[in-house]
Amino acid sequence: MSDTYRQVFENNKNWAAHHSASNPEFFEHLAKGQSPDFLFISCADSRVPVNNIMGLEPGEVFVHRNVANLVVNTDMNIHSVILYAIEHLKVKHVVVCGHYNCGGVAAAMGNQSLGLIDGWLREIRDVYRLHATELDAIDNESDRYNRLIELNVLEQCNNILKTEYFQKSHATAGGPSVHGWIFDISNGTLLDLDYDYKAQMEAMKAIYDING
Repeated sequence: MSDTYRQVFENNKNWAAHHSASNPEFFEHLAKGQSPDFLFISCADSRVPVNNIMGLEPGEVFVHRNVANLVVNTDMNIHSVILYAIEHLKVKHVVVCGHYNCGGVAAAMGNQSLGLIDGWLREIRDVYRLHATELDAIDNESDRYNRLIELNVLEQCNNILKTEYFQKSHATAGGPSVHGWIFDISNGTLLDLDYDYKAQMEAMKAIYDING
C-alpha cells in the first residue's frame, strides 16, 4: 500500500486523539445522533472541504455531493438525502454550493463526448439553454464560465422548490430556507448569491405548486 494510504490512518489517530483530549465527551456526544442545522449540497470536487470552509464541527452539517452540485429530478439518491434532511433531521437551511473552476461546468461548455457522464452534463447544458441570451452576451469566456456556475446553482435551488416534500414542509412548518452559494477556490471565501426562495416560490407557483 502507498505511503499516502497509510498516512490517512495515522492522521485519523491523531485527529481522534486531539478531539478526545480537548473534549473527552466529543465522540460520546456524536454517537448519540445528529441534529444539523444545514443540508449542504456541493460538488464532489476534492478542493471543497465542506466543514472546514463553514467553520463547523462534525455533526453540524448534513452533506450530499455529486459532480457539479446538481439536483436532478430522476436522481433518487439526492432526493432521498433532501427528504431525510427536511422531514427527519428538520434542518433549517438547505444550501446548494457551487464553486468557481468547476470541471463539470467546464466540460458541459465544451463539445467533446465524455461517455456516461454526458447525460449528467446535459443538465448543465439545459441551464445554459435557459439562460442563453444572458450568457451569450458575455464576451469574456472566463466571465461567461463563472456566470454559468452561478446560474447552475440557482437552477438547482429552483429544483428543490419544485418537490412535493419541500412544498409540504414549507406549508406546514414554514421551512427550511433555501440558499445558493459559491465557493471561490482561489481565495477560500464563500459568496452568497442572495437567492430569494420565497419570491421564487411565488413566481413558480402557477406551474409547480402541487400542494394546493
